[in-house]
Amino acid sequence: MKLWEKGAAVDAMMSEFTVGADRAMDVRLARWDVVGSIAHADMLVSVGLLSALDGARLVATLSDLLAEIDSNGFVIDDGVEDVHSQVEQILVERLGDIGKRIHTGRSRNDQVLVDLKLWLRHELRTVRRAVVETAGLLLDLAERHRDVSLPGYTHYQVAMPSSFGLWLGGHAEALIEDLSVLDMAIHAANANPLGSAAGYGSTFPLDREATTRALNFDRVHVTSTFAQMSRGRTEKLAAMAIAQVASTLGRFASDVVLYMSQNFAFVTIPDAFTTGSSIMPHKKNPDVFEVMRARCNRLQALPTEIQLVLGNLPSGYHRDLQFVKDRVIPAIDEVALCLAVLQHVVPHVQPNPSIMQDARYRYIDSVDRVNGLVMQGIPFRDAYRMVADAIANNTYDELPAAPSGAAQAHLGSVDNPGIDELRTRLRRAL
Repeated sequence: MKLWEKGAAVDAMMSEFTVGADRAMDVRLARWDVVGSIAHADMLVSVGLLSALDGARLVATLSDLLAEIDSNGFVIDDGVEDVHSQVEQILVERLGDIGKRIHTGRSRNDQVLVDLKLWLRHELRTVRRAVVETAGLLLDLAERHRDVSLPGYTHYQVAMPSSFGLWLGGHAEALIEDLSVLDMAIHAANANPLGSAAGYGSTFPLDREATTRALNFDRVHVTSTFAQMSRGRTEKLAAMAIAQVASTLGRFASDVVLYMSQNFAFVTIPDAFTTGSSIMPHKKNPDVFEVMRARCNRLQALPTEIQLVLGNLPSGYHRDLQFVKDRVIPAIDEVALCLAVLQHVVPHVQPNPSIMQDARYRYIDSVDRVNGLVMQGIPFRDAYRMVADAIANNTYDELPAAPSGAAQAHLGSVDNPGIDELRTRLRRAL
């Protein structure tokens, strides 16, 4: 069944090629297609395009279908083009001609738009909650390990003292910042396109504000042309949010992979979270974080992929836009999976409390030595040269130690990682 069929035979290869993965993706949109149809049916009754009795029967049948979807899932039959066709076919099977009235004042263009926006709004909010939970978990771990020393590196060279509190807090803060990008994407999805029809409105007296209220959108797309142009644009903004979160997760995963290597030995992971080698008995590989890094790196390509689909399209609907759907839906699943796996594994990452005893960190407090000399009245550049010469001449241990009780007291430093401030920001984000 195809809603656009006019009786002429359709070439089978052409049909399969143009449908692509739509049926598989549309199953995910089914409940939202029904939700949108309920709001549309109610609106048709309110403007006199559908009798109250017919509207009530449509809404009741759609409500039953919604309950069936939530309990048992949804199947698109072979030969049925998409979710919209399947839902309408079910309505016709159960209600006869009344079911055919559901498409009044609507096009598949605004129908798929409302499905996608409702689905994206729901799924992005779910991802947002997972990001908040993950940031909170990292802050809990930062608090637990705040005083465990960790060498800081720049250019892959030993730099200055850090701590696990500072490291974990930094990744938590990145996730808190990522929430603003997610909020941008959620805002883009939170606009009602129903009533824009094929992109140029309708001669029917539709009440677009009524469906906006019914579907709890925070606004209506004013122009029918922009409503249509939001197809692809909304998904691209969602992809940018996904990519931003993936960037943060991927960077954290990369840190753990590095820190687990024997050359660093900053952290350990229980055997249950590692894999082995087929020929090297000693190997314990951090595959879970390597796979997470790869998944997250791949997700960061998503905005570019979508932009390449949109790049040379004029305004109006084009079939090209269908091939954005089968990228953004799996991508949201994947970033949600990465967040869930990180929450499952990261509490088991154990810091090494004796890292700083290694001789390679002999000079890691050189900046503190410089600052100690400055506190004694020596100009900074002279103090810097004195410490550099002592390192070069192997007389570093003869330098005055950093002042007793010296601490990095400012916000965001080793001795004051700002965990409470980050918790406050996270609470505000809720």
